[in-house]
Amino acid sequence: MTDRLITEPNLDAPDDFYQALLDAHQPLGTEESHAFNARLVLLLANHIGRLPVLREALAAAQMR
Repeated sequence: MTDRLITEPNLDAPDDFYQALLDAHQPLGTEESHAFNARLVLLLANHIGRLPVLREALAAAQMR
């Protein structure tokens, strides 16, 4: 695990992941979809586990 946020493409199958994400949201209403996203973010944050990396991700997500 790295101590820096990886921002360059790193998914081995990005289109497949995107489709799986869309499929996971398909049967959900708006509130359920928001709750799903929150659970997914927390699961992925737990997997990353490093607060400095998570802070980088938060900052990167705020950029427009």
